[in-house]
Amino acid sequence: CVEISGDAGAAGTIGVTRPVYGGSALAEFEIASSPAIVTLRAGAFEPNTDTGAPVVESFDTDGLETKPVEVSESVAESREGVRLEDADFVVSGGRGLGGPEPFSVLADLAEVLGGAVGASRAACDAGWIDHSHQVGLTGKSVSPDVYIAVGISGASQHMAGCSSSRAIVAINKDGDSNIFKEARFGVVGDWEKVLPSFLATVRELKT
Repeated sequence: CVEISGDAGAAGTIGVTRPVYGGSALAEFEIASSPAIVTLRAGAFEPNTDTGAPVVESFDTDGLETKPVEVSESVAESREGVRLEDADFVVSGGRGLGGPEPFSVLADLAEVLGGAVGASRAACDAGWIDHSHQVGLTGKSVSPDVYIAVGISGASQHMAGCSSSRAIVAINKDGDSNIFKEARFGVVGDWEKVLPSFLATVRELKT
């Protein structure tokens, strides 16, 4: 959800707003039953600076129907550097990269920026990069200061995971790609020509 309120509808209901249709629209719902569990999209709210102790309300779970779940295997995600969801800079690659090798260039740029590498579902499904880097409706939601999309078309399913970024920078050789409608800054060109000079400039500014 991107918004939650206790004022909507009749007394005792909870009003929530969540993205639908791949993030292209928002829908409002009312939850009348209790207890209710609501998940929030990362970055939907500013952090609470109140240092006071939170109020914890307990409720009785007796009588609630449960469905037993058996965990057959648990595998810890291995990663280095900044978590994708916590990064201030995210450099993501899509189908337009053409293969797995270009992700090393994206990783170099992300390292210089102190950020993390993301990817579209198409790139992950192709086996170019692990699914733990996937951004989108069926992946992770990120809200960095800058989201750099390289070779990504800008489908609604992908934008659902990065639309809350403060600024989106698009690099794509197809000037008609939807990503340019979502981006604050855009470069129409081949990533192989754009990224090396961009990376060199960032390194120069960092020194």
